[in-house]
Amino acid sequence: MQPTESPSDGHADVRIVAASPEVARRVAEVLRHCFAATEQRSYPAGAGGGTRLQLTVDTTRAAEPARSWLETSRSSGEEPRRE
Repeated sequence: MQPTESPSDGHADVRIVAASPEVARRVAEVLRHCFAATEQRSYPAGAGGGTRLQLTVDTTRAAEPARSWLETSRSSGEEPRRE
C-alpha cells in the first residue's frame, strides 16, 4: 500500500466497503446528511466482488446530529468552533 497524503485539518477521508454498490451509496448518503462531503469515488472492492466508495468529509461544516456529537466529544481544553 502506498503512503497517502493526510487530509487537511478538520477533514477526514472515509472508505466504505460493501457487498453491493447500493449499500455503499446508502452509507455515503448518511454521511453527506451529517457533513459537507466531496463527490464519492467508486471502485471494485477486490477479487471477491463488492464495492469500495471513498469520500472526504468536512467536520468543520457538520450538520445535526453530527454537530452536537462533535461538540460533546471535544476534549475539555479545546474551544468549540463558532460558525
